[in-house]
Amino acid sequence: METYDPHKSKTEVRQASPRKMNLRVLVTSLIGIVVAFVVIFVIYSLMQPSQ
Repeated sequence: METYDPHKSKTEVRQASPRKMNLRVLVTSLIGIVVAFVVIFVIYSLMQPSQ
Protein backbone atom coordinates (compact mmCIF):
# COMPACT_ATOMS: atom_id res chain seq x y z
CA MET A 1 0.00 0.00 0.00
CA GLU A 2 1.54 3.29 -1.08
CA THR A 3 1.36 6.18 1.33
CA TYR A 4 3.55 8.62 -0.56
CA ASP A 5 2.11 10.61 -3.44
CA PRO A 6 3.98 13.74 -4.64
CA HIS A 7 0.74 15.21 -6.01
CA LYS A 8 -1.08 15.18 -2.67
CA SER A 9 -0.71 17.44 0.34
CA LYS A 10 0.30 16.08 3.77
CA THR A 11 -3.33 16.15 4.90
CA GLU A 12 -4.56 14.21 1.87
CA VAL A 13 -1.88 11.53 2.32
CA ARG A 14 -2.87 11.04 5.99
CA GLN A 15 -6.55 10.56 5.19
CA ALA A 16 -7.84 7.05 4.56
CA SER A 17 -10.05 6.08 1.67
CA PRO A 18 -13.57 7.02 2.82
CA ARG A 19 -15.29 4.41 0.66
CA LYS A 20 -13.33 1.49 2.14
CA MET A 21 -13.87 2.63 5.72
CA ASN A 22 -17.58 3.26 5.15
CA LEU A 23 -18.02 -0.22 3.70
CA ARG A 24 -16.06 -1.80 6.55
CA VAL A 25 -18.12 0.01 9.19
CA LEU A 26 -21.38 -0.82 7.41
CA VAL A 27 -20.58 -4.53 7.09
CA THR A 28 -19.28 -4.77 10.67
CA SER A 29 -22.34 -3.01 12.05
CA LEU A 30 -24.70 -5.17 10.02
CA ILE A 31 -23.02 -8.38 11.19
CA GLY A 32 -23.09 -7.13 14.80
CA ILE A 33 -26.80 -6.34 14.63
CA VAL A 34 -27.64 -9.71 13.08
CA VAL A 35 -25.60 -11.56 15.73
CA ALA A 36 -27.28 -9.53 18.51
CA PHE A 37 -30.76 -10.40 17.20
CA VAL A 38 -29.84 -14.09 16.90
CA VAL A 39 -28.56 -14.14 20.49
CA ILE A 40 -31.68 -12.36 21.78
CA PHE A 41 -33.93 -14.74 19.82
CA VAL A 42 -32.13 -17.83 21.15
CA ILE A 43 -32.30 -16.59 24.74
CA TYR A 44 -35.97 -15.68 24.31
CA SER A 45 -36.71 -19.13 22.81
CA LEU A 46 -34.94 -20.97 25.63
CA MET A 47 -36.85 -19.05 28.30
CA GLN A 48 -40.28 -19.99 26.89
CA PRO A 49 -42.10 -22.58 29.01
CA SER A 50 -42.49 -25.82 27.12
CA GLN A 51 -46.02 -27.20 26.75
